[in-house]
Amino acid sequence: MNRLDTSPTRNRWTRLWRMAVMTAVFGFLCQSAFAQADDRAASLRDKYRSLTQQLAHNPFQRPLYLESRELPSALSGDIYGVLNYSFATVNGTLNDPAQGPANWCDVLILHLNTKYCHASTGASGAVLDVNIGKKTEEPLSSSYRVQFNYRPAASQPDYFRVELSAAKGPLSTKDYRIELEAIPVGDNRTFIHLTYAYGYGTAGRLAMKTYLATIGSDKVGFSTTRDPSTGEKQYIGGVRGLVERNTMRYYLAIEAYLGALSSPGAARLDKRLGDWFDATEQYPRQLHEVDRADYMQMKHDEYQRQQTAQ
Repeated sequence: MNRLDTSPTRNRWTRLWRMAVMTAVFGFLCQSAFAQADDRAASLRDKYRSLTQQLAHNPFQRPLYLESRELPSALSGDIYGVLNYSFATVNGTLNDPAQGPANWCDVLILHLNTKYCHASTGASGAVLDVNIGKKTEEPLSSSYRVQFNYRPAASQPDYFRVELSAAKGPLSTKDYRIELEAIPVGDNRTFIHLTYAYGYGTAGRLAMKTYLATIGSDKVGFSTTRDPSTGEKQYIGGVRGLVERNTMRYYLAIEAYLGALSSPGAARLDKRLGDWFDATEQYPRQLHEVDRADYMQMKHDEYQRQQTAQ
């Protein structure tokens, strides 16, 4: 008798056993993912309830709460805010596997430092090729390319989370993360949590110190501290101020993009550009950089450029 049993019956049971194991593993992974999403949704609902007073009374003129952290080799900014748009609208716009990447490019290009953004599909999913540069017009060859992976991390009827991540950035910066999670808090209101974070090495630390000691020396963020000599409140500066300014710019870009969805297609670009600029001008101490006409022209040119892969 052949010691190797290759009978049809044995092969069939082997295949069935393997399928059963794979099904069990897949089911476990799905249950684990759903459990994590449930936990994060519950945590976000708790955060919303804990921020009731801060969302209602703050210096931002909108229901918004901002915080930032500086670690030895990383920075992060977090904004929690209420948007006057339905959860279905926010979810369908920014968490859609098909249109979400391109929509995110239209959000990101509103930021002064975003010179180009083009979405495509790679071997591991959607990819956003983003060029980061100066706050004024410049050729793409003078800017830095950062490649973000787009991932809808969780999608439930009352919660979603989408992640944009990039392993490398300019000047030894790394581990870029733009994350957005949201829950409905009414028929036409959505509570969102936006995170903007990145790490940096020696070159990145030196570049930031140089910037903050020269053209960025008078720049401040939104959080305040007490001056130890006078006891008076003052805005934070340094790298925390830097990450707070950029987190706010991205938040206002999301607001402006959603606000233009109800406009006719041909008018949407001007609508979101104008709304983003006007929103940033509410915080001139932190966010004013260029004149309106210069911004509008620059962004029109950059938007046209990003319609074709570069």
